[in-house]
Amino acid sequence: MRRLLVTGGAGFIGSNFVRMVLSQHPDCCVVNLDKLTYAGNLENLAEFLGHDNHVFVQGDICDGPLVARLIDEHRIDAIINFAAESHVDRSITGPKIFIDTNVGGTLTLLEAARDKKIERFVQVSTDEVYGSLGSEGMFTEQTLLSPNSPYSASKASADHLVRAFGHTWGVPYNITRCSNNYGPYQFPEKLIPLMIHNAIRGKELPVYGDGLYVRDWLYVYDHCTAIWRVLEKAPSGEIYNIGGCSEKPNIEVIRLILKHLNKPEALIKHIKDRPGHDRRYAIDAGKIMRELGWKPSVTFEEGIAKTIDWYLANARWLAHVVSGDYQRYYDTMYADR
Repeated sequence: MRRLLVTGGAGFIGSNFVRMVLSQHPDCCVVNLDKLTYAGNLENLAEFLGHDNHVFVQGDICDGPLVARLIDEHRIDAIINFAAESHVDRSITGPKIFIDTNVGGTLTLLEAARDKKIERFVQVSTDEVYGSLGSEGMFTEQTLLSPNSPYSASKASADHLVRAFGHTWGVPYNITRCSNNYGPYQFPEKLIPLMIHNAIRGKELPVYGDGLYVRDWLYVYDHCTAIWRVLEKAPSGEIYNIGGCSEKPNIEVIRLILKHLNKPEALIKHIKDRPGHDRRYAIDAGKIMRELGWKPSVTFEEGIAKTIDWYLANARWLAHVVSGDYQRYYDTMYADR
C-alpha cells in the first residue's frame, strides 16, 4: 500500500487531491496534515473524514517532531507538499508568515524526508516563481526564476531548498509549477470564486487596473491528475510545468462568468491596481505531456461552467466560508480602491 503524507490537504488544491486519491486509488493511505488556517476547511473533505485510508491531523508543517512522528507511525513513503500561504495580496500586506510557512515549513519537511529516507518528495510550486512575461513567449522549466512578490519569492526559495536537499543529501524529489487553478472548494479571495460569489449576490466585481492581466487557467482536477502522474512516473530530480493551455485576460474570464450567470457587465468596477502586478503568465506544459503522457481533460469553457454550477449547488458551503473574518479582509483589500 502506498502511504502518503499530504500537507495542506484541507485547502483548495490539497483537498481536491485527497478526494481524488481516496476515490480512485484504494491501495493508497493518506495522512493529511493541515494547520486549518482561514483557507483550510474540513468541509472540503466531509464525506472522507471517516474513510478507512484517510487520517486527518491538525498541525503545522513547521513542527519538526510532529512531522517525524507521523512519518514513523504511518510508515510514510512519500510527501506531497501543498501547504503554503498562497495569496499574493496577503503577502503584500503581511509577508512574514509567507516566509515562515513557505520557506521554514518546507525546510522542516525536507529535513524529515532526509532523516527518514522518504522515497519521494513532491513540492507543489507555482508559475509565479518565473516572474512576468511580455506579450510573447511562455515559461519553460529552463526559465530563470525571477519572483516579483513576497509570495512568489517564498515559493522560489522553497524550490531552491528542495533542489539543494536533492543535490546535497540525495533526497529524491520532483517540483511541479502550475498555472492559476480554479474549480470546486476554492476560497473566495481568488479571482474566479470571488467574481462568482459577488455576481451571484449582485455585488460589484472589483477588477484591478484595466483587467488585461493574462493568466493560464488550470482546472484543479487536471492539476491533481498531473501531480499523481509525477508521483508515480517521474524520474527523481525532474521539474514539470503544469498548465491548462487556456491563456486568458482576467476581464475575459469575468465577462464569461457574468454571461453564464446572466448578470450585467455593469457590475464590473475597475479599481486601483495592486503593487507590482505581473502582467502575463503563460505555461509551456509540453514536457509533462511528452514525458509522462498527461494532458488537461477539459477546456476552460467546460471547466468554468462546471465551477460556476458547483458554487451554485453549494451555496451552504460558500456561506460558511464567507465569515466575518473574510468580510473584514474583503473590505480592507477593495473598499477604498
